[in-house]
Amino acid sequence: MQAVEWVWLDEVQSVTLPELARVCGISTADVDELVEYGALQPLQTGPSEADLRMFSADCVTRMRTVSKLRLDFDLDLFAVALLLDHIQRIETLEQQVRSLQAQLPQRH
Repeated sequence: MQAVEWVWLDEVQSVTLPELARVCGISTADVDELVEYGALQPLQTGPSEADLRMFSADCVTRMRTVSKLRLDFDLDLFAVALLLDHIQRIETLEQQVRSLQAQLPQRH
């Protein structure tokens, strides 16, 4: 029997670099490379150790999605970085559509 832990992830929560790598099934070096590509932005910047960098927990779902796509389609990290950007843009556009739909008068 496998224990499962549920955590509500949003932009208020944060995860460390090792936690992000572990829950997404990728190495910390891969996460570092995605940061270098600009696909991920750490919350903290400065001279602290790399393992202490924090990331917004809302990136976990996107990271898990692209990690699965990476395995399924044998993608390199540059392609993963592009996917992350496009998925984030799609999520933003979907949120804007929902917001605009909420402003429309209700049809009966």
